[in-house]
Amino acid sequence: MFRFAAVDMLFAWLLVPALAGLAWWAHARTRRALALIGDRHLLDRLTATVDRRGRAAKHAALAAAVVLLVTALARPQFGSRVETVRREGQDIVVALDLSASMTAEDIAPNRLDRAKFAVADLIGRLEGDRVGLVAFAGEAFVQSPLTSDYGAAALFLNAMDPDLISVQGTNLGQAVAVALDAFAETGRRHRVLVLITDGEDHEGEVEDALDRAVEAGVRIYTVGIGSTEGVPIPAFDEAGRAQGFQRDDGGAVVTTQLDEATLRTMAERTGGLYYRASPAGSELEALAAEVTGGDGQAFEAEQVTVFDEQYQLFLGLALALLAAEVLIPDRRRVRAEWSGRFK
Repeated sequence: MFRFAAVDMLFAWLLVPALAGLAWWAHARTRRALALIGDRHLLDRLTATVDRRGRAAKHAALAAAVVLLVTALARPQFGSRVETVRREGQDIVVALDLSASMTAEDIAPNRLDRAKFAVADLIGRLEGDRVGLVAFAGEAFVQSPLTSDYGAAALFLNAMDPDLISVQGTNLGQAVAVALDAFAETGRRHRVLVLITDGEDHEGEVEDALDRAVEAGVRIYTVGIGSTEGVPIPAFDEAGRAQGFQRDDGGAVVTTQLDEATLRTMAERTGGLYYRASPAGSELEALAAEVTGGDGQAFEAEQVTVFDEQYQLFLGLALALLAAEVLIPDRRRVRAEWSGRFK
């Protein structure tokens, strides 16, 4: 079977008649100009060394080279074979804490925005894996199901905001449980949960969720984001403008701090790792490298027809013609004698 992989490039063949027309116009213009400045017979004698056949051969070689170059750019293909292509990957669910404490600004610009930057970087590194998003605070839900459409996942990530969840607090157990339910819809063995939070669990459901994760063989990588010292939680009005800090019923400023012990336990129990996010972000980059560097599972195989590229033949002939065009002479030797020379 013969075909061109880039058929649109064949329109460049129109350059050949265009160049031919331009060459003819230039030749005719030169002849007219010469006719205006001298006798025709004298001009014929002065241009007797011009080899018109040689020039015609040079023009033909150049035109043929252009045709062959355009043909090479169109990627001619003939000869084919059938190959089996297998895709490998793993399922990765990112559970992102959207509780009010994630708006604390102990990491610039704030905990939540820094976490979203890290997740976007992780999504940008994926190749062949599927990624899903879980949003959680006092309750959890699937923000984006497992997908290999990374652009769509990034759009869902940008929309993750504390206003998505009306029940505040931090329920790590439910976040893990919802993520495990998302995994249950697939049959892949290689499954990873990335949990990004400040770790202040308020519900005490972590142990049961961890037992499920261990039984399902899901590794949990936890990311602690924030300061271990208490920092205030910003308060915002309906327009999103900062209005000081949140206060409890007694008027005291509410503070939040990172609970690393819980996050370490979650990672160790499931064979994952714990990372503490720093302002520099190097730990988050290490997390992305660790997760994306894991072994995948073959989940899709298809047979595709691969065509052999043959542009090399046309490119080689074009280069040979260009070299020949340079070597073809367009002048000839003419023996002339003076009829009125002195004796």
